[in-house]
Amino acid sequence: MTVRSLNLSLALLCILSTPVLFAAEPVVFPRTTIDLGTVVSDVEKSVRFYVDGIGFRELPGFEVPADVATGAGLTDGKPLSVRVLVLGEGPSATKLKLMSVAGTTPRTGDTEFIHSHTGFRYLTIVVDDTKAALERLEKIGVKPLAKSPVAIPETIAKGLFLTCVRDPDGNIVELIAP
Repeated sequence: MTVRSLNLSLALLCILSTPVLFAAEPVVFPRTTIDLGTVVSDVEKSVRFYVDGIGFRELPGFEVPADVATGAGLTDGKPLSVRVLVLGEGPSATKLKLMSVAGTTPRTGDTEFIHSHTGFRYLTIVVDDTKAALERLEKIGVKPLAKSPVAIPETIAKGLFLTCVRDPDGNIVELIAP
């Protein structure tokens, strides 16, 4: 075997043993925000937490008839009454849709830590002022978790703090701010 054929063989071996990543066709989305629907135990308490404590605004909600909710696979014959909260303006604003389903008693999960069970585990909301956010939350009886606020390492984000609180159902809400 010549040096040239050995080099070609090594090059071919490298090519064949290197994983090839194929770029998928880019998908175009008409809106790049994600709305999050959340079943809560007490809609009024949750609306108060997210509006008065965090700073969401409430928009008009909507009703989903039982046949539509069932046909889509959302419920087992029950209608939905949805309260819509929003961060931002316009069609690309983030929406949080809160609902409780009449006649049901949903199971709660272990929400002590984000690793306690699978599923969506926390919301991250960027606010403009940690102190102001904590004052709003304190007015409705919400205190930060553990040693929050804590400085975020400068290698991740310079000059920002992370404050974690729990919503009325025990879900963790992260607030990021100077």
